[in-house]
Formats: sequence, structure tokens, C-alpha cells
Amino acid sequence: MLTNVAALLLDEVHPFELGVLCEVFGLDRRDEGLPVHDFAVVSAEGPVLNTHAGFTISTPHGLERLEEADLIAVPAGSHFMRREYPEEVLDALRRAVERGSRVLSVCSGAYVLGAAGLLDGRRCTTHWRHAEELSRRFPKAIVEPDVLYVDEGAVISSAGTAAGIDACLHLIRQEYGQEAANTLARRMVVPPHRDGGQAQYISRPLPRNSCDTVGSTLAWMEQHLDQEMSVEQLAALAHMSPRTFARRFQQETGTTPYRWLLRQRVLLAQHLLETSDLTVDTIAGRTGFGTAATLRHQFVRSLGTTPNAYRRTFRGPATTSVPDVA
Repeated sequence: MLTNVAALLLDEVHPFELGVLCEVFGLDRRDEGLPVHDFAVVSAEGPVLNTHAGFTISTPHGLERLEEADLIAVPAGSHFMRREYPEEVLDALRRAVERGSRVLSVCSGAYVLGAAGLLDGRRCTTHWRHAEELSRRFPKAIVEPDVLYVDEGAVISSAGTAAGIDACLHLIRQEYGQEAANTLARRMVVPPHRDGGQAQYISRPLPRNSCDTVGSTLAWMEQHLDQEMSVEQLAALAHMSPRTFARRFQQETGTTPYRWLLRQRVLLAQHLLETSDLTVDTIAGRTGFGTAATLRHQFVRSLGTTPNAYRRTFRGPATTSVPDVA
């Protein structure tokens, strides 16, 4: 049973992500029928820490407090992608997992778990902006860049900011049941459940590696998203056989031509939904999906929401829209 929780802080911690952990695990809400945790904020680097927002946090708890925790949660911090971490911090995290405790990262807190070797061979995530760097720094980690959170048993990782709430509610649901998670979500005025596999709202394509042989073909594809295209046609543009083109494309982009094209079309649809008043039918034509029904199907598969719901999220309820088709 999850009873003892520690939030592990390093210098330049982000207050919001820390606040999520305090809100879920640090408040006594037994009068509402919710579980009470023995919660502590632990400093990894002295009794007073700077925050990303310009104020300081002080705590009497040092690393020794981690030894009794059932869950150690690591919130995001500035420059986590580039800094090194005290070896005693990494040792404490490794010992926690070895004795059967769990660790949780929020956003760039995943870099701390990676430095401890806890992401090696495990699926994980972080904010989409940091995902490629996480893969580079920890090549043994299996990074899933476009999901809200990943539960690998002993190690749970979540994406940026609000996805930390989703991961924490997921833990509460696991430990105490759906009713407790729903009650806490209502108290926090957040959705009670967003599945971990739901996509992050990525505003641009993830940076891709250098594409020496298919780069010009990618540029052509981006400029002709509204057109039908086959591997044979693309291979001809690249002056390769279809088999060689497919192999080179996979090597240089990490995905297949079909999946790359589908992702670009969804991204263009997102952009048009956010910035224009075009109907869903018109957007479907401009993005190569052809019909509103096809666009809706692929949009739901990729992002877990419909085009009109997405538009309302990013442009507000006053935006004129047409009904989503089945």
C-alpha cells in the first residue's frame, strides 16, 4: 500500500510540478474519504533550494528520508537535460527500486531517473520537447515521445506539466480504486481520467535526425500533403528502388513513409484548426485525408480527440464549427 511519499527536489525545481505532488499526496483530505500519506519534501542539494520561478524553498529533510518512502517523485527542473546529478541521489533512487518502492518522474524529472539507470530497457516519456535529447543521453531507454505517461511498474514517467496530474491520479486509482481517484479529481477540478496512451499536444514535428539521402524527398512530401503518394512515386523522386528507399527512410527518420506522412498531415490539420475558420471538410481536403470522416478517424487515433473538440480546446467555445461526422 502506498503510504509514504517523498518529493525529491534538486536546485532550480519547477514549482508547478512540485505543487502537483503536494496537491495529490501532501494534503490531508480524510474528511472527504481520501487516503492520507506521510508526505515529505526532500532536498538533494542542501536545506535551501532555488526554484525556476525565482524564489527559494527550504526543507528539513535530507536524502535519508528517501529510505522509508514507498514512492519517490521527482518533479521537473531547469537545465535537467544538461546537468549532472549527485551520485548519492542516484544511489538512493536505485536502492528504492531494489527494495520494491516505486519512482515517478514529472516532465524533465525523467533525466534524473535516466542518470540512475532506471530507464534502461524500460518504456518512458517526458515532455515532447525533451524527448529526443532523452533518447540521445540515455540510448538504452525506450522513449515514447507522444504519450501522457508510462507505467512500467517500479518506474513511472510522465510528460509535461499537467500530465503529471494524470500520472498521479493513475497511481491513486491503482492503489485505492476508481472512486478515490474520481473524488480527488473533482476536488482538483481536473478530468478524472486521461489514459496514459493519450497523445501529448505536440505543436510541431519532433526534430528529426540528419536525413542525408531522403531530405529532399521529405521537403517535397511536406509541400504536397494534399496529394496521394506511393512508396514507388517517392522512391522515383529519390532516384532509388522502392525497397532501398523504404530502408533508407526508416534508417534516417526512424519511421515508415506512411507513418511519417500521416503525422505531418495530422500536424497540418492541428495548425489549421487552431489558426483558421476553415470547415473540417475543407481541412480534410487540404491535408490529404480527403473526407471529414477520414480526418476525424485519424485525428482520434493520433490525438484521442475529435477535430472540433481540438478546435474548441485551442480557440475557445465561441468558435464556429460544424458537427463531427461519425
